[in-house]
Amino acid sequence: MLRHIVLFKIKPEYADEIPQLVKNFYAMDGKIEGMTDLKAGGDILKSERSYDLAFECTFDTREHFDLYQSHPVHMPVRKRMHEVRSASVACDFEI
Repeated sequence: MLRHIVLFKIKPEYADEIPQLVKNFYAMDGKIEGMTDLKAGGDILKSERSYDLAFECTFDTREHFDLYQSHPVHMPVRKRMHEVRSASVACDFEI
């Protein structure tokens, strides 16, 4: 299994959109083969080191993760995140 975690800094002008961005992630749930778990949420602490939004999902195999990268359900979410983010970091690991 593979866990995919991404943290996003959102451009200030899009900060009010964070609840919708979270909904966009959850809209993928159950629609991508091999994605077995999905969680997303906006930061609640607002500390100096905080990122604004987190996305975490699990895939059965590395191949499922690779297919997800260009999956038609994922592409509009990915496109929007590229528009609204100022930075992101990711970590992908086997579990």
